[in-house]
Amino acid sequence: MIDGLRPYPEYSHSDVPWAPVLPKGWRTERAKWLFAKMDRPVRPEDDVVTCFRDGTVTLRKNRRLRGFTEATVEHGYQGIRKGDLVIHQMDAFAGAVGVSDSDGKSTPVYSVCQPKPGINARYYAHAVREMSNSQWILALAKGIRERSTDFRYDMFGSQRLPVPAEEEQAAIVRFLDSASSKVSNFVLAKRKQIARLNEQKQVIIQRAVTRGIDPTTEFKESAIPWVGRVPSHWNILRAKYLFREVDERSESGNEELLSVSHLTGVSPRSEKNITMFKAASYVGHKVCRQGDLAVNTMWAWMGALGVARQVGIISPAYAVYRVRSGHPMMGSYVELLLRTRAYTSNFTCHSTGVRASRLRLYPEEFFRIPVLIPPIDEQNQIVGFINGETSSLDTAIARIEREIALMREYRVRLTSDIVAGKLDVREAAATLPEPLSDAEYVDDAGMLEGDSLDSEIEDSDE
Repeated sequence: MIDGLRPYPEYSHSDVPWAPVLPKGWRTERAKWLFAKMDRPVRPEDDVVTCFRDGTVTLRKNRRLRGFTEATVEHGYQGIRKGDLVIHQMDAFAGAVGVSDSDGKSTPVYSVCQPKPGINARYYAHAVREMSNSQWILALAKGIRERSTDFRYDMFGSQRLPVPAEEEQAAIVRFLDSASSKVSNFVLAKRKQIARLNEQKQVIIQRAVTRGIDPTTEFKESAIPWVGRVPSHWNILRAKYLFREVDERSESGNEELLSVSHLTGVSPRSEKNITMFKAASYVGHKVCRQGDLAVNTMWAWMGALGVARQVGIISPAYAVYRVRSGHPMMGSYVELLLRTRAYTSNFTCHSTGVRASRLRLYPEEFFRIPVLIPPIDEQNQIVGFINGETSSLDTAIARIEREIALMREYRVRLTSDIVAGKLDVREAAATLPEPLSDAEYVDDAGMLEGDSLDSEIEDSDE
């Protein structure tokens, strides 16, 4: 992608803090002279537009419908038009900046900016995201909550930005669109590999935790339509006879902060390499002790649950369950069982809410769900079997995820160098096809639902 690219012939010092040296001939200007802040009325036909952290700005229904907290009353909503530069005031530090591909409406927490003549909004979306990647926005607009900002239009408008010639802005956009498309195709192919490997894991896990691993065992009808036949010596109890809900609250808020994810189960948030908000205080958060089952009530249908390996605290909106005395259960087996597709699909049926984005698996419904209980020694054997059978799959998945991460890092560095004029792409861009239209351009983060959900799920646990 960078074959033949060279720096510009000459450079000069600039007054742009995050790009102190720019190609000679590029001028700089304050953003308020490049964009006009819009405050359009909402039309009856307008649907909600969302600005995602991957830089996509599109109708919410184009990405997915579940997982959003929807406003009961759309107070202060504003109109957005295709081609507007949209900046999420609270999330710009995490990359939530982009050009809208649709007409619609948005929350007032977005700054909606219309480019002036000669200004390519796509180029400036890249530029503002570079301000995010360099942590300039975070340093500039640090909020009262850790890892949060309030990057309002007035602050954006006062920033000096590079202003290449109009045709040069277009060349940069064309080159970056082409490079990003190649990266996205690579990532999509790798994701499909991961999906296939995860499917193989699910088949191994679901068969082992619902049918056991002894090929000579006898079976009985479980009377559970979505499970079918199970080993005849296994017990089946509703969750209310196996678990009890606990509601212990933190008095200091100093315990280890735990995350409850559909991807990683229960793990220390400090180990998560994703951007997320942190509350000013965790006093009153729920305490989760080693061996407790923690369930993210809003995302149970995605498998966002797990058994804690240590003492910590989780969101007060989550549920914590402890195995009742007299029922020997391995936490590893419980977690594997409850995260199978058979169980998560049933969680969806038991979840309640006024709309799809607000489904919750409340304790009274969780307690209705039947749980399969092999003898404790057999639980141990099942877990060991699954670990042995899936270890090679886990290794392959980790390797592919690393490849994806490296390719995305490469794209970020490439974009940074090109937006700031460290590499001259004018000749290379001239040989490329016309730039994609807003409707055609899709970043790889939106290609497969689920991949970009981890940060959103994590952010919901406050």
